[in-house]
Amino acid sequence: MSIFTPTNQIRLTNVAVVRTKRGGKRFEIACYKNKVMSWRSGAEKDLDEVLQTHSVFVNVSKGQAAKKEDLTKAFETDDQTEICKQILAKGELQVSDKERQSQLETMFRDIATIVAEKCVNPSTKRPYTVSLIERSMRDIHYSVKASKNTKMQALDVIRQLKDTIEIQRAHMRLRLVLPGKDAKRVKEKLKPFLEIVENEDFDEMLEMVCLVDPGYFRQIDELIRCETKGRGSLDVLSLKDVEEGDMKL
Repeated sequence: MSIFTPTNQIRLTNVAVVRTKRGGKRFEIACYKNKVMSWRSGAEKDLDEVLQTHSVFVNVSKGQAAKKEDLTKAFETDDQTEICKQILAKGELQVSDKERQSQLETMFRDIATIVAEKCVNPSTKRPYTVSLIERSMRDIHYSVKASKNTKMQALDVIRQLKDTIEIQRAHMRLRLVLPGKDAKRVKEKLKPFLEIVENEDFDEMLEMVCLVDPGYFRQIDELIRCETKGRGSLDVLSLKDVEEGDMKL
């Protein structure tokens, strides 16, 4: 007895499904587990590492492929790879409650780790332990957003934690060199970005060693390049100005 297998059915197992709705119809793509968030955060660049197949379905679990005319009507193209990218970017990731909870717990830990790496207690200049940051996040009832990357959430956590603990981004130590004729003018424009000027020396060129918030690095770099027409320079002496040892509970 022969077994009939419809040509529009593809059987897939151990998949993560991303789903979207267009024009009243459901469309799904089959992805590898743990790869969707990596793609969305930019950590994964290879689409073949994310998609199990460059095909669009109406139901992944049943292996029912979407019709070409439905795809064209909904996405204005029948290029399935391009449609997969659109669904991957904006679709809803379907996961079980257990998987979702595990994912959120992992992201919570990752966010706390990023905060601990980037921040210090401003009074002691010592970094906080990851466990202390996690406890502080729970104290403010921080809710992880599965659709938002961890780096952006870490910056949000830092802002919120400032209301409950002493915390700030660890300063970068920079050496700024400004041409003599531009020095005074450029220094005035740089002042709002400089937390502490540790050393200042003028001999034809103005050389300063400063501590700054890392968030201002690009603005400082651009200001020096534009205002000095490339004659000034900026060197990073240290990425984090910290004392040795963590702050512990």
